[in-house]
Amino acid sequence: METVLRILKAAGGWNHGLYLRIENPPFMTLVIEATDESGPCGLPAISVCHYGEQNGDAMRDPEMCFELGLAGGAHLNPFYWRNDFAGIEQWSRFIREDNYCYQPQLHEEHERFAKLWDKNLREQGFAVAFERQQHA
Repeated sequence: METVLRILKAAGGWNHGLYLRIENPPFMTLVIEATDESGPCGLPAISVCHYGEQNGDAMRDPEMCFELGLAGGAHLNPFYWRNDFAGIEQWSRFIREDNYCYQPQLHEEHERFAKLWDKNLREQGFAVAFERQQHA
C-alpha cells in the first residue's frame, strides 16, 4: 500500500487522531483513519476504506485494516477485510483468548487484494488528489 503510505507521509504521519477524507470524483470517497485499538501484534493500526451509499447508509466497499510497521522501513500489514455490499467480513490475523491467530491463506489473499487496490488507488490519482486538497 505504497499509495496510502505516501498519503500518510504527506499528512505528517500516523497519530491517534488521524482522519483523512479524500474526495476524488468520479471515484468513491477514500477515508484513512487511525483505529481506536492496536492491531493483533500490538502495533498502531489504520483503516483504509472506500465509502459508497445504499438507502442513505454509508457502505464500506471495501474496508481494510492494517498494522503500521516500521522495522525495515514503513509498511502496512493487513489483518481485516470487509465489504458491506457483499456482506463479507474477514479477519486473517487476530487475538482470541490471549492467543495470536493467523490464517496464512486468507492473509495471502488480503495481501494480494491490498497490492491490487494500491495499484488502483495510484492509477486513480488518490495521492495527487490528497496533495491538491492539502493546498486548497
